[in-house]
Amino acid sequence: PFLRLLEAQLQDQRREHEEEVEALKNEVEAMKEELEKQQQAFLQTLQLSPEAQVEFGLQQEITRLTNENLDLKELLEKLEKNEKKLKKQLKIYMKKVQDFEASQATVPAERRQHERNMQVAVQRKEKDFQGMLEYYKEDEPLLIRNLIT
Repeated sequence: PFLRLLEAQLQDQRREHEEEVEALKNEVEAMKEELEKQQQAFLQTLQLSPEAQVEFGLQQEITRLTNENLDLKELLEKLEKNEKKLKKQLKIYMKKVQDFEASQATVPAERRQHERNMQVAVQRKEKDFQGMLEYYKEDEPLLIRNLIT
């Protein structure tokens, strides 16, 4: 059984690795194609007059900025959708907290007194430890100096 589990894990890892390698190969191919397009555009640009080169460069920059703008709009839409989802969850949790607080308000007084007594007993037990020290973080250097001397 243990060997089967290891073998299954190894196969899963191998499959994941192969998928990752395939994705990387596809990415490299896409980058090669993009590089070829850019090289062709660059060669074409060199053959143009200086005014046409400037206009071509501006056109390329406009295209790049438009694509970037679309990507940013898509990201904004995702973030807005996520914000709405989180607001809904927050409302649900706030309602649960209010319901819980309302249910705690209706708990009989003797039960609350019993809970307080239990908390006090727990606090007393925790304070029985020896060798424990409570201090403020900013007093630490002074405390260390006093312990050393």
